[in-house]
Amino acid sequence: MSDEDSQKNPSHTSAAPTADDQIARFGRDMFTDFDLDDPGFNEHYFEVFDAMIAHCPVVRAKVGKGYWMVTRHADVRKVAQDWRTFSSAEGFQPNRPEGNPYLLPEESDPPRHTAWREVLNPFMSPDAVARYEAPIRADTNTLIDAFIARGECEFVSEFGAKLPGWAFFKNILGVPVDELAQLIYHFEEATFAPLDQRPAHYAAVFKYLGDYLERRSKEPPRGDMVDTIAAGVVYEDGTKAPWEDRVSTLVDLALGGIATTTYVMASAIHYLALNPEARRTLVINKDLIPAAIEEFARMYSPVVALGRTCTRDVEVAGQPLKKGDFIMVAYAAANRDPRVVENPREIDFRRPAVLHSAFGVGPHRCIGSNLARLELKAFFEEWLKRIPNFSVKPGTKPIFQTGTQRSMQALHLIF
Repeated sequence: MSDEDSQKNPSHTSAAPTADDQIARFGRDMFTDFDLDDPGFNEHYFEVFDAMIAHCPVVRAKVGKGYWMVTRHADVRKVAQDWRTFSSAEGFQPNRPEGNPYLLPEESDPPRHTAWREVLNPFMSPDAVARYEAPIRADTNTLIDAFIARGECEFVSEFGAKLPGWAFFKNILGVPVDELAQLIYHFEEATFAPLDQRPAHYAAVFKYLGDYLERRSKEPPRGDMVDTIAAGVVYEDGTKAPWEDRVSTLVDLALGGIATTTYVMASAIHYLALNPEARRTLVINKDLIPAAIEEFARMYSPVVALGRTCTRDVEVAGQPLKKGDFIMVAYAAANRDPRVVENPREIDFRRPAVLHSAFGVGPHRCIGSNLARLELKAFFEEWLKRIPNFSVKPGTKPIFQTGTQRSMQALHLIF
C-alpha cells in the first residue's frame, strides 16, 4: 500500500539529481535554492522530500533573509531536542513578516515555555481528553448526517475542517462555533497567504480570541483551560505574564487544535478512497485503527517544518552554521527516512511501532496529540461504520497548499 507518489519518487540509493535535473523536474534547485512556499514544492511534495532525505541532509534556502532546513530523522531529533543551541524564541516562521505576533508557548524556550506547559498539560492528558469521546462521536455523526443522503460531499469543508474545530472549541475552549469558518479562513491565510498579507490575518485572530478571553476573565470561573490561560503564569524573573502573552497562548492552542488534524484526516480518507483493499481491512479489522492512525500521522504529517535560531556556531550533518542562522526542522521529511522506517513510502497498518515525528520532538512536542488521536479514532470508527464504500468523485482531485504546514483545500468524495 504505497502513497500516491511512490512510483515516481527517487530511490535513496540512486544518483543525486543535479541542479539542472531539479530545475527541469521541480522548477528550481531544491537543494541549494529551496523555498517552502514554492509551487513546485507543493506539487512535488513527497518526491522533493525523498530526494532531500537521500542526498541533501541540510538544505539551503536563499529566499528573503535565507534559512537552512534539516531533513533526516537523526538530525531532526538532534536539533528539535537541543533548545539551548536551537532556540524557538525568535519564532518558527522563516522570513517572518514585520508585525507578525509571536505565539506562546510555542515560540519560546524553557523556563518560560515550561511555565506555560506545566499549567496547560493537565487539560490535555489522556485522562482529561477521554471524557470528550462521546461528544466528539456525536459531532462526527451530526456532520455525516448533513450529507450522507446526497451520496457525496466535499470532505474538507463539510467535515474535515469542522470536526477538529468543533472538538477543540466546544470541549476545550468553550468558544461558540458559529464563527469557526471565519476563524479557519484567517488561520489558513496567516499560514499560506503572501508574506506581507499574513500579519493582518493574525491580527484578526488575535482580536477575536482576545475579546473572548477578556469576556471570560470577567465571568465566574469554569475551572477550564481558558480560566488558566486568563490567570496567566509567573515568569522566571518573578513577573506575571502580560495580557498579550495570555492572548497569544490562546491563539497558539487554537491554531494547533484546528488546522493540523484536518490534514491528517483528509489525507487518510483520500488514501482509503484510492485503496479499497486498505479500506476493507480497516472496516473488517477495527482493532487496526489505532495503528492506522499512527501510520497516517507519520505519512501525512501536517507540520512540514518549524524553525529555530542558532544561539552559537554549530555543525549539523557536516554543515557549519553561524550564530543567528535560521534552521527549519523538517518533521514531515524525518518520517520518510528509510534509515529508521522500513519502506517509508508505504502505509502499513501492521507495521511495528515507529518513533515518528508527526507531533514534534523535544520540549515543544504537540500538546494536543492525545486529543488529535481521539478525534481520528472517533472519525475512522464512525465514518467507516456508516460509509464503508467511497471513492474520489470522477474528474476531481484534491487541492493542496504547502508552507510551514501542509493543508488539503478540497476533496470531493462519492459514496
